[in-house]
Amino acid sequence: MRIIDAHVHLYPPEVNADPAGWAAAHREPHWAALSARRRRDGRPVQGFPSLAELLRTLDAAGIERAVLQGWYWENHDNCVRQNRFYAECVRAHPDRLAAFATLHPAAGAAALDEVRRAHGEGLRGLGELSPHSQHFAPDDPGWGAVLALAADLRLPVNLHVTDPSSRPYPGRVETPLADFARLARAHPRVTFILAHWGGGLPLAELPNVLVDTAASPLLYGTEVWSRIGREVPADRVLFGSDYPLELYARTQPGAGLGPLVEEARVEVPNADVRAALYAGNIQRLLGWP
Repeated sequence: MRIIDAHVHLYPPEVNADPAGWAAAHREPHWAALSARRRRDGRPVQGFPSLAELLRTLDAAGIERAVLQGWYWENHDNCVRQNRFYAECVRAHPDRLAAFATLHPAAGAAALDEVRRAHGEGLRGLGELSPHSQHFAPDDPGWGAVLALAADLRLPVNLHVTDPSSRPYPGRVETPLADFARLARAHPRVTFILAHWGGGLPLAELPNVLVDTAASPLLYGTEVWSRIGREVPADRVLFGSDYPLELYARTQPGAGLGPLVEEARVEVPNADVRAALYAGNIQRLLGWP
């Protein structure tokens, strides 16, 4: 059965070399709080793999392809830097990778130009973005212009969502679920992907909204998979890991993505539903064969 990871992150070599130092030099404190911190036992919350390491991790887990998600940077220059890096990754491995572009609407016309440039370079969507973390209002006019352009270019938009019932953690930002429902209704031509199971947002009246499963083991127990077909239509959920987060840090540190693939296999016993989850839904969304 084909498997595509619809939510992974990767950073340029200069970020990997000194994540905390890079964040301080480039004015990205929120990213540092989430990504460069360490656990109480001193271990990092995530790794900083190279492109080659990502591909080896995918191979080890039997994952055929992956979608590189950008980050919700607080500065336009850092969005541009990541987009150029992702374009290079996709050019090097078009059979293995697709990528979404990141942006900050505060850049105004430059943000729109960056969306057009990224689209021209072959990037296939926008995200992972977060109005609440990037400090712009969900109804910001500049953001509305970005979404209108995304609709015109048929670019899906991945948004970070925090489950309001989730536990506290360093860097946690509240993302009221009502904001996403309003966005989806205000921009019906945009296909939204709400990360992290959409924080539990009901989807019944939001036909242009999908969710992904990024970071499931860090946020939920295995019972979350039973939402498929019950709370989330089976054709609107995408398999995603949030790599390179350590998903099983307590039980299987350094295990890679294999355990998540296996967890989904066990918890989603219907083969047709699992095939849609693993690959079919993202293939249809991106037009992948």
